[in-house]
Amino acid sequence: MPRLKQVARKDADPFAQKLYDVLFGDRDPVAEPGTATGTPGNWWTVFALVPDAFKHTTEGFQFYRSKNRKIDPKLRELGQIRAGWARGSQFVFSQHCKASRDVGLSEAQIEAIPHWQVADCWSKLERAVLAYTDCLVLQGGRVPDGIFDALKAELSDEEILELTYVTATYDMHATMSRALRLEYDDVDERIVEVAPPEGSSADVMSMVDEKKK
Repeated sequence: MPRLKQVARKDADPFAQKLYDVLFGDRDPVAEPGTATGTPGNWWTVFALVPDAFKHTTEGFQFYRSKNRKIDPKLRELGQIRAGWARGSQFVFSQHCKASRDVGLSEAQIEAIPHWQVADCWSKLERAVLAYTDCLVLQGGRVPDGIFDALKAELSDEEILELTYVTATYDMHATMSRALRLEYDDVDERIVEVAPPEGSSADVMSMVDEKKK
């Protein structure tokens, strides 16, 4: 379950209720969860806790899909899907596998997202976009000049700003999804202590302690 409470249909504000209609039909998504894409749908029901945040984020989806955008949708999706994978969000990565197909990325390219650095299915510009995404997500925005120069060689300043904004937004979505355990990111922490066999030392390094040789 998500870490925050969800907003039932009867308690949702009018804007959220309209989106509930689109996504869930006449169901109460808290009592009867599930979307057409197979997700539980609790991203929507949790974000509806703060109506203006809900509206702001939803309008962000409209922003990056607007016909006013200059960045190629394929490049935009490369940033979004890689941000989801790099941040470790099953939800963002999974959803943008589907969105990437919609804009024309091949199955080979989608399968290569985790190991893009050694895959041969990318153009020079696509590799630059993927490298830039890793700088945004994994290096906190620290971008070497060589990577930025590769973007500047083929993209306008407007395109780079759009790419940066959308990719960083999806880094945020991936982070929030994990923190709040939304959708496919509702998973238990896997880095935990594994109990040793009964009777064994509590400190494995004690087996190689110089004092015991």
